[in-house]
Amino acid sequence: MYHNPVLLMESMNGLNIKANGTYVDVTYGGGGHAAAILEQLTTGKLYAFDQDEDAHRNKINDEKLVLIKQNFRYMKNFLKMYNAVPVDGILADLGVSSHQFNEASRGFSTRFEGALDMRMDKHATLTAAEIINTYEEVDLAKLFRNFGEVDNSRKLAACIIEAREKKPLNTIQQFKEAIARCIPKFKEQQYLAKVFQALRIAVNMELEALKDLLTQSFEVLKPGGRLVVISYHSLEDRLVKNFIKSGNFEGHIEQDFYGNKIVGFKTINRHIITPNEEEIINNNRARSAKLRIAEKI
Repeated sequence: MYHNPVLLMESMNGLNIKANGTYVDVTYGGGGHAAAILEQLTTGKLYAFDQDEDAHRNKINDEKLVLIKQNFRYMKNFLKMYNAVPVDGILADLGVSSHQFNEASRGFSTRFEGALDMRMDKHATLTAAEIINTYEEVDLAKLFRNFGEVDNSRKLAACIIEAREKKPLNTIQQFKEAIARCIPKFKEQQYLAKVFQALRIAVNMELEALKDLLTQSFEVLKPGGRLVVISYHSLEDRLVKNFIKSGNFEGHIEQDFYGNKIVGFKTINRHIITPNEEEIINNNRARSAKLRIAEKI
């Protein structure tokens, strides 16, 4: 395992694991959460998903584990193929693993020099460099505003267009130099984090994949089954919160003919669960984590 699992005890408690149950870890990563689930299973089974080849090189040797090399947006199809529906619990630890951030060649981190890549699936064709070098100015501005909540997204887009007309922007350093005048003073890291987040979400179609996952989670969970989601930014968390509350992504609760609320989940934790100070000190990645737990009605 190369992954320090975030909110480990809290997410395991949230799953309410039965020793003979069927569970899904849709973000296997370094196997930290998966190992903790497997420890509690006797005759149960864990189906894990990860599209990143690096994750598969760290597969735990346990006959109770089935590790599937796919994006979690295809969860339902593969669980059906394995005749594993319905399931007792689903865990999703969203975002980028520490390992991916620390691999300079992957292009996820602002700290290292490397190619502007950001693909979680190395076989995918769209990279961050292609977005930066080919998207129209209006589309770049929209991308940074919608996926990164970047305040000066129009200025940023114009800056990119101007720089790429002189030479293609293919590396992290070239990109950072090109947008230097857009970065607010004393807020470089926060600003770049938002910009890189926006590119990563676009490259990997993360929000569309999350919507697919949430919709499918309701379809494959048993009544009483648990959905446990750890998110790292407001765009993800809003989708998760709305879906748990209302069964849709807008958060509008529908009513039946008699005025009864139509809801598929009940919230287990009334307040968002966040890491304590000690965990944040030991694992910087945990600092923005938010955990939500829901149970299918």
